[in-house]
Amino acid sequence: MAIKVVLFDVDGVLANGGPFSHCLERDYDITQQIVRPFFQGRFRECLVGNADLKEELAPLLHEWGWRGSVDDFLDYWFRSEHSINEPLMLEVQRLREHGLRCYIATDQEKYRTAYLLEHMGFANAFDGMFSSAHIGYIKHDTRFFQSVLQALQDIHANEILFWDDTAGKVETARSAGLQAEVYHDFADFTEKMERFIK
Repeated sequence: MAIKVVLFDVDGVLANGGPFSHCLERDYDITQQIVRPFFQGRFRECLVGNADLKEELAPLLHEWGWRGSVDDFLDYWFRSEHSINEPLMLEVQRLREHGLRCYIATDQEKYRTAYLLEHMGFANAFDGMFSSAHIGYIKHDTRFFQSVLQALQDIHANEILFWDDTAGKVETARSAGLQAEVYHDFADFTEKMERFIK
């Protein structure tokens, strides 16, 4: 069955900047060891919309040694990861011009979800966005992809192709019936896409 919809992950696929934690350590000497408990703990609740990132960060930033506001911190964070995979974005537009619907499928909390849409130009570049903050599940959970299928009611699961740089998330998508591939680099992507849409 022909592919009708393509889903793209953000970090490591559409955005190809380095991890925010590396910038934080380099620029402010706030090490990964300091922030890891938060990102492995309460941040996961932010990712699925069960906690507010600003509220969770407020009591922590002083402990971490951040001297600005919560909004300053988020602005620094989001800008540090504002690195768009331009060749891939051009290919997304080409795919859309050829009748394929292209969506973002990403694990993000609500503030970065908004930043991606508004400040990185993704709102106009895609047909829509599926964010864990709005869905309530991350992509390691098949319910994320079941929610996507419910939203795309006119599309069968095997008519959807999902790209992610994390093999485990690709396997989860496949277990939900989608076609899915690991994103390695743009050259590998274009080679594989030719097989899917020829």
